[in-house]
Amino acid sequence: MKIIISPAKSLDFETKAPTSLHTTPQFLEQSTKLNKKLKTLSRKKLSELMKISDDLASLNYERNQSWETPFTANNAKQAIFSFTGEVYRGINATTISEEKLPVLQDKLRILSGLYGLLKPLDLIQPYRLEMGTKLKVGRADNLYRFWGDDLVKSLNEEMSDDELLVNLASAEYFKALPKKKLKVPMITPVFKDFKNGQYKIIMTFAKKARGLMVRYIIDNDVETLEELKGFNVDGYGFSEEMSTDTELVFTR
Repeated sequence: MKIIISPAKSLDFETKAPTSLHTTPQFLEQSTKLNKKLKTLSRKKLSELMKISDDLASLNYERNQSWETPFTANNAKQAIFSFTGEVYRGINATTISEEKLPVLQDKLRILSGLYGLLKPLDLIQPYRLEMGTKLKVGRADNLYRFWGDDLVKSLNEEMSDDELLVNLASAEYFKALPKKKLKVPMITPVFKDFKNGQYKIIMTFAKKARGLMVRYIIDNDVETLEELKGFNVDGYGFSEEMSTDTELVFTR
């Protein structure tokens, strides 16, 4: 089983990671090419391109200028301990035992505008580059075209034909993996809360639930669809009647 998730905009590079284990991103050569382009953009251009405030543009301008290879434990940090959004609060990676880290490293992949496809222990440096950003690099006029089929090929290469792909990424990021080119069956879990007389997706809750499901899979060594349906964390339960062959709906 492989799991894909999105990155987070919020980062923590101040807190020390709980392990020294680390790996190098697979697509660092492409990341370097993207950073070379980002380095040419002024604070004003960054603000316009990413639709962010002047303060955030200034912060990311400095990040772009400081970004350099090679990555080491002194100038970079493992991805799973660097992202801090709702999904990552759900995963709560700092409390995963060191014995379980190889399982996490094997199963989880993080899609990224700058880094392509990350393993949890891959070192990264601070950045902001959402997959939907219309950054022109060479002949590619956006990041989807820049990455092309590289990410889906990589995922296909490391998965066996009977493995299950669990999609816990946002639509923006999953778009970087053309569904028709995936060689394995894919399941997308959906999380709904009961509000005002109906079940609906409440994004903040749904994001955290995605992280909770990642943690559930890791803690329980989940490998099959039936085992996945057993997810029962934080009040969620599987809804047979709302689910389809490709979507598993969990409600609370």
